[in-house]
Amino acid sequence: MALTGKKRLFAEALLAGKSNKQAALDAGYSPASASAAGSRLAKDQDVLAHLARKKVKQEKLAQAPAQSDADQPPSSGAEGSKFDISLAVSHQNPRAFLMAAMNDLVLEPKLRIDAAKALMPFEFAKKGEGGKKEQQADAAKKVASKFSQGASPKLVASGGKSV
Repeated sequence: MALTGKKRLFAEALLAGKSNKQAALDAGYSPASASAAGSRLAKDQDVLAHLARKKVKQEKLAQAPAQSDADQPPSSGAEGSKFDISLAVSHQNPRAFLMAAMNDLVLEPKLRIDAAKALMPFEFAKKGEGGKKEQQADAAKKVASKFSQGASPKLVASGGKSV
């Protein structure tokens, strides 16, 4: 299974230091089943993988030398659930934005896959894409080429003058 929105919210609440039950409540689970859902989600492979990725990312940030703001690369907007609008508007067109999202290694894999799916029509046209009229015209040309008459002969008078 994949990391769903509720699982991601649960993992983020755990990272914030909340208990399993409180994290499940914050993720939107029912108060009646929050304790059981929290216990189940704490053992879920997708949640554990997300927590491990976040932990590695935090360790890298802690180990990296402090850079000045001018030297830092622009953030990808993937820290937690924050979205950096300045990055989104810096792209000239939607295709460039989707390409950047697809190639951003910091984003969650599901978001990268969604960006790649959205890019497909830009890169590859569907086979037979076109309207009904174009398809009918192509079919008519194909049939007409089988039964059409040849070109009529040129009429030329004797002496090479055309008539």
